[in-house]
Amino acid sequence: MTKKRLGIFLLFCMDMISIIILLQCAMVIRKNILPYFSHFPSFPPINFTFFWWVFPVWLFFFVYEGLYTKRLSFWDEVKTLWKAAFFSTLGVFTILYLGKFGEHVSRTVLVLMGIISFPLFPILRINVKKFLIWTGLLKSKVLIIGAGKTGELIFNAFKKDPNFGLNVVGFLDDDPDKIGKKIKGIRIHGGVEKAQKYIGKSGIEDVVIAMPGCEKSKVISLINKLQYKTQNILLIPDLFGITVLGTNLQHFFQEQAIGLEVKNNLARPVNIFVKKIFDIIVSFAIFIVFAVPMSIIALLIRISSQGPAIFSQERIGKNDRRFKCYKFRTMYTDAEERFNKFLGNNPDAQNEWRNYWKLRNDPRTTKIGNFLRRTSLDELPQIFNVLKGDMSLVGPRPVTKREIDEYYKDNAKLCFGVPPGITGLWQVSGRSNTSYDYRIALDSWYVRNWNLWLDIVILLKTVKTVINQEGAV
Repeated sequence: MTKKRLGIFLLFCMDMISIIILLQCAMVIRKNILPYFSHFPSFPPINFTFFWWVFPVWLFFFVYEGLYTKRLSFWDEVKTLWKAAFFSTLGVFTILYLGKFGEHVSRTVLVLMGIISFPLFPILRINVKKFLIWTGLLKSKVLIIGAGKTGELIFNAFKKDPNFGLNVVGFLDDDPDKIGKKIKGIRIHGGVEKAQKYIGKSGIEDVVIAMPGCEKSKVISLINKLQYKTQNILLIPDLFGITVLGTNLQHFFQEQAIGLEVKNNLARPVNIFVKKIFDIIVSFAIFIVFAVPMSIIALLIRISSQGPAIFSQERIGKNDRRFKCYKFRTMYTDAEERFNKFLGNNPDAQNEWRNYWKLRNDPRTTKIGNFLRRTSLDELPQIFNVLKGDMSLVGPRPVTKREIDEYYKDNAKLCFGVPPGITGLWQVSGRSNTSYDYRIALDSWYVRNWNLWLDIVILLKTVKTVINQEGAV
């Protein structure tokens, strides 16, 4: 506990330093950069200590949002930091106007501080936290009770996201066939009833109960015994496959019961409107940024091979509506002849096409087409589909009628009750390295769990995936 308190204190100090950095950056931009682009009055020669009252406001919202007490995944922490930065900026302006000293403070500096905090603060804080976890100051020992598939799944989740700061030190299970074995180097111990002893000896702070098939009375008894021995208990219920994002916990105090409220987010008119506005604003911004590169790509395609720069294919959109999906042309005009000849002479390619509907060494693609596919630049014209309303920035993959009838089947109504997307969970989860069935599962999960933050995360991960060319064909 002493080490953890020290880690939290150091994280608090680094947050103070980060706020100073943000404020100093905002002052430099206001004083030395903005006057070149617009007429601004001369910046008064004041020190950043003049803004001392800003610090408690920001730190208050950090504490309020649980940034020193909650264990958050990487993306949840980014979301919480952005939320805290937004409300901190609002809080600063509220104090500014209630205190009636707005004329004496540069409002431009405060706005700039809020703006640059969105990209800069997560980078600073998460890397500092990563270092403190690496040193052990913000790392907690975890015991997983249950060494079955669920226990291994949770173990993998902790390993994939070190931002949780959870170090699994052992498994407990009553199955004699599992006792003494290891899961990725972590030993499985026997006797769930011995959990209290292990916790006391090993200094374990968090316990995960991953026994979804266990009797209810045994689980309740185990929780009641361990609740006062540990800081946190995470119970994994047997509810795999249901919606998880946006699911609320309802409490019924007198009955001593809880319930999970599962929402259909994309059935709400407000959410549909928000998603649509988000699509239009971001798509328009992307078009402005890529207008010149798109023109150059179109010119290179026309020069390198015969045929139009952009072609369209019929795809199935929302509610079974057909539309023309735009792409940069990446194939030769005699693509079908080349394709049939290649498949006829290559059985391995036939299996690859049957499983993934893609080929790594596709004989139909041009040289510039290979580059466009690897970088996903061939899909840039779909921005026009989004602006027309045929597609969304994020959503299920646009497919043909044949694919729906042959593969999606019962999942079609769910997946295509929303507009298809330029990108989606499939593109950031291995892309062509994943099977078609897994792709359908990802599309289904996205629709059932949609929220705006999920779209933002997928877009940010898409940028990383494209840059690293992960799973690209």
